[in-house]
Amino acid sequence: MTRTWIDQTPSLIGQTVYLCGWVHRIRRMGDKLVFVDLRDGSGIAQVVFYKPELGAEVCEQVDVLRPEFVIGVEGQVNERGEKQINPNMPTGRIEVGVKALEVFNRALTPPFEIDQDTSNVVEALRLKYRYLDLRTERLQRAIRTRSAWVRACRDFLYEKRFVEIETPLLTKATPEGSRDFVVPSRLQPGQFFALPQSPQQYKQLLMTAGFERYFQTARALRDEDPRADRGFEHTQIDIEMSFVEREDVIQTIEEMVIKAAESLGFTVKQKPFPRFTYQEVMEKFGADKFDLRTPEDKEHGVLAYAWVVDFPFFERDTKTGKWTFTHNPFSQPKPEFLADHLAGNNIEKILTTQYDLVCNGYESGGGSIRAHQPEVLEATYRTMGYSPEETQQSVGHMLEAFRFGAPPHGGIALGVERNIMNLMGESALREVVAFPMTSSGNTSVMDAPSELDAQTLQDLHLQVRK
Repeated sequence: MTRTWIDQTPSLIGQTVYLCGWVHRIRRMGDKLVFVDLRDGSGIAQVVFYKPELGAEVCEQVDVLRPEFVIGVEGQVNERGEKQINPNMPTGRIEVGVKALEVFNRALTPPFEIDQDTSNVVEALRLKYRYLDLRTERLQRAIRTRSAWVRACRDFLYEKRFVEIETPLLTKATPEGSRDFVVPSRLQPGQFFALPQSPQQYKQLLMTAGFERYFQTARALRDEDPRADRGFEHTQIDIEMSFVEREDVIQTIEEMVIKAAESLGFTVKQKPFPRFTYQEVMEKFGADKFDLRTPEDKEHGVLAYAWVVDFPFFERDTKTGKWTFTHNPFSQPKPEFLADHLAGNNIEKILTTQYDLVCNGYESGGGSIRAHQPEVLEATYRTMGYSPEETQQSVGHMLEAFRFGAPPHGGIALGVERNIMNLMGESALREVVAFPMTSSGNTSVMDAPSELDAQTLQDLHLQVRK
């Protein structure tokens, strides 16, 4: 028999269905009657075992059923009496009278209650048994919302002529400001790949390649100390567009974010999004991440988006005293500051075309119009104290690409985790990631990082000093 999803059952009254899922709750009413709340990916429904009408073998199986057993049941969908309707359940007006039962797998007693909110359970226990934690209603909703939000963004971008293109994970270290994760090369002893902190250079090369509108759901990795809203890995919807100015990118992304949020039933506080300069937010909020919601907005899950623009291009490195970029070195200065940028004058006053999207106190995305002429990128590195040789070593491939005709372009990266945290009203990244890192930087479920065996180290030409 073809499997039926639980959320389909209210429309199938009087018909025979075959349901598969997990025993969510079980209630035994004397010797004859057993009620089971059966859970699958679409919802929960009550199934009823009336033992006098079942064979001896099925009754034996019913007697050993426990929460989280994985089962399949065949039975008829019946409408409940008026007094038995459960208004708190989408399937509350029906139940399934079971005729046949198959136990696919038994289950040990879980280390925490699956039918409860696990936010107060010790983190180490939740992440050790993450596959159980993910069965809970709250995390199921978060991960499914994440999937739906990404799909809504993807559908929007396809409608706008964007092309989805994957970029490499094994690449060269880039000056993104964070520490790289590195991978030793077996074929080139003593040399290393870097895992990408973002697809920044590749997406600019794709603009040079003539794709004009690119996106991908990209993995990005940064060897930073984990905290509640940042981990070693994150996912971003990475977007780049040719022949645009700042306003074009902002309007496109704003439309996408609104459509994605509202398609999932969320409320956006203000449209179009309010816009502030960096100087304004620092004077008004004391930070470039701020929350525009009222207490009532927070209570109702409202999303308060805003743009921050006109960032300083450079700031002094507190350790070296040298100039460094505030966001990334590939940005274009605002047009009125281009002459100073090329000449290396008034560096502290140069503003960039950078823009950040803020929501409910978190940075949700960031981007800029990019440097697309080699002399602009060279000036950036010159300001940061790079010699011509060092600039060539770092981004020489980009300079060469620009000399073959790069269009003006710009884009943004929207952090998937940050956006879903806002949608779900969560304050920790781990609540919207399937398998997050622990706070000490270890993987959930699997035991990593771990040591390599001697043969692997030899193949990679590595020695470990303890």
